[in-house]
Amino acid sequence: MSPRRNRPKAAGSPGRSAEDDRTGRYGGWQSTEDWQGEEWSVRHVAGASAEGKTYRCPGCDQLIPSGVPHVVAWPEHAGVDDRRHWHKACWNAKDRRTTRVQRSRNAPKF
Repeated sequence: MSPRRNRPKAAGSPGRSAEDDRTGRYGGWQSTEDWQGEEWSVRHVAGASAEGKTYRCPGCDQLIPSGVPHVVAWPEHAGVDDRRHWHKACWNAKDRRTTRVQRSRNAPKF
């Protein structure tokens, strides 16, 4: 069931605005953060929305298991291909981590 709207839509309004989609379709909320001198869109993804999917976190190079809440971040000027899925703790600690991630020789490069 959808939540009830407290304000009726104006008769001439064309569909939904960006403010209406503040929670996004993945059950999380979206914000903008400044990191490394550029603006990043950051969306918090609920665990139920990530069911059946696994991602590799660029912060710790570990898998984010299916159904685990996490963060999706991408530069404002970039497209869909530049989205990266991070553990919430890794995203919060991104400034304290080194820039080079050490991988084993046969590890996949996601």
